[in-house]
Amino acid sequence: MFDYRTDKFTLNPNYRLQYEEAQQCYVLLYPEGLVKLSDTAVEILRRCAQPISGDELIAQLQHDYPGAESLADDVKEFLVDAQSQDWIVAAGE
Repeated sequence: MFDYRTDKFTLNPNYRLQYEEAQQCYVLLYPEGLVKLSDTAVEILRRCAQPISGDELIAQLQHDYPGAESLADDVKEFLVDAQSQDWIVAAGE
Protein backbone atom coordinates (compact mmCIF):
# COMPACT_ATOMS: atom_id res chain seq x y z
CA MET A 1 0.00 0.00 0.00
CA PHE A 2 1.13 3.52 -0.68
CA ASP A 3 -0.12 6.90 0.48
CA TYR A 4 -1.96 8.11 -2.62
CA ARG A 5 -2.01 11.68 -1.29
CA THR A 6 1.73 12.21 -1.23
CA ASP A 7 3.40 9.20 -2.89
CA LYS A 8 3.69 9.12 -6.66
CA PHE A 9 1.58 6.49 -8.41
CA THR A 10 0.74 5.56 -11.96
CA LEU A 11 -1.69 3.43 -13.92
CA ASN A 12 -0.91 -0.24 -13.37
CA PRO A 13 1.11 -1.41 -16.42
CA ASN A 14 -1.10 -4.52 -16.59
CA TYR A 15 -4.06 -2.27 -17.46
CA ARG A 16 -4.65 -0.24 -20.60
CA LEU A 17 -6.97 2.73 -20.89
CA GLN A 18 -8.57 2.94 -24.33
CA TYR A 19 -11.71 3.92 -26.19
CA GLU A 20 -13.70 0.85 -27.11
CA GLU A 21 -15.83 1.46 -30.19
CA ALA A 22 -18.04 -1.56 -29.51
CA GLN A 23 -18.83 -0.24 -26.01
CA GLN A 24 -19.00 3.42 -27.14
CA CYS A 25 -16.98 4.43 -24.09
CA TYR A 26 -13.56 4.31 -22.51
CA VAL A 27 -12.61 1.09 -20.79
CA LEU A 28 -9.79 -0.18 -18.67
CA LEU A 29 -8.53 -3.40 -20.25
CA TYR A 30 -6.71 -6.07 -18.26
CA PRO A 31 -5.91 -9.75 -18.90
CA GLU A 32 -9.13 -11.02 -17.29
CA GLY A 33 -11.52 -8.54 -18.89
CA LEU A 34 -12.47 -4.91 -18.97
CA VAL A 35 -14.08 -2.23 -16.84
CA LYS A 36 -16.39 0.40 -18.37
CA LEU A 37 -15.44 3.83 -17.05
CA SER A 38 -17.35 7.01 -16.38
CA ASP A 39 -16.12 10.25 -17.94
CA THR A 40 -14.84 11.31 -14.53
CA ALA A 41 -12.84 8.10 -14.08
CA VAL A 42 -11.32 8.53 -17.54
CA GLU A 43 -10.30 12.11 -16.72
CA ILE A 44 -8.56 10.93 -13.55
CA LEU A 45 -6.90 7.84 -15.02
CA ARG A 46 -5.58 9.74 -18.06
CA ARG A 47 -3.61 11.90 -15.65
CA CYS A 48 -2.15 8.75 -14.09
CA ALA A 49 -0.26 7.84 -17.28
CA GLN A 50 2.75 9.61 -15.76
CA PRO A 51 3.72 9.35 -12.09
CA ILE A 52 1.61 11.76 -10.02
CA SER A 53 0.52 12.15 -6.41
CA GLY A 54 -3.07 12.53 -5.31
CA ASP A 55 -2.41 16.09 -4.16
CA GLU A 56 -0.95 16.98 -7.59
CA LEU A 57 -3.84 15.28 -9.36
CA ILE A 58 -6.45 17.13 -7.32
CA ALA A 59 -4.65 20.45 -7.91
CA GLN A 60 -4.67 19.84 -11.68
CA LEU A 61 -8.35 18.93 -11.69
CA GLN A 62 -9.31 21.91 -9.51
CA HIS A 63 -7.44 24.17 -11.93
CA ASP A 64 -9.26 22.66 -14.94
CA TYR A 65 -12.67 22.45 -13.21
CA PRO A 66 -12.83 25.38 -10.76
CA GLY A 67 -16.61 25.09 -10.29
CA ALA A 68 -16.51 21.49 -9.06
CA GLU A 69 -16.91 22.00 -5.33
CA SER A 70 -16.76 18.39 -4.08
CA LEU A 71 -14.03 17.44 -6.53
CA ALA A 72 -11.32 16.74 -3.93
CA ASP A 73 -13.50 14.36 -1.89
CA ASP A 74 -14.72 12.55 -5.01
CA VAL A 75 -11.18 12.14 -6.36
CA LYS A 76 -9.91 10.85 -3.01
CA GLU A 77 -12.73 8.30 -2.90
CA PHE A 78 -11.97 7.21 -6.46
CA LEU A 79 -8.23 6.87 -5.75
CA VAL A 80 -8.86 4.72 -2.68
CA ASP A 81 -11.06 2.44 -4.80
CA ALA A 82 -8.60 2.46 -7.74
CA GLN A 83 -5.79 1.46 -5.40
CA SER A 84 -7.84 -1.36 -3.90
CA GLN A 85 -8.67 -2.60 -7.41
CA ASP A 86 -4.96 -2.39 -8.40
CA TRP A 87 -5.75 0.07 -11.19
CA ILE A 88 -3.05 2.37 -9.81
CA VAL A 89 0.25 1.29 -8.30
CA ALA A 90 3.19 3.02 -6.67
CA ALA A 91 5.38 4.63 -9.33
CA GLY A 92 8.27 2.38 -10.21
CA GLU A 93 6.51 -0.93 -9.44
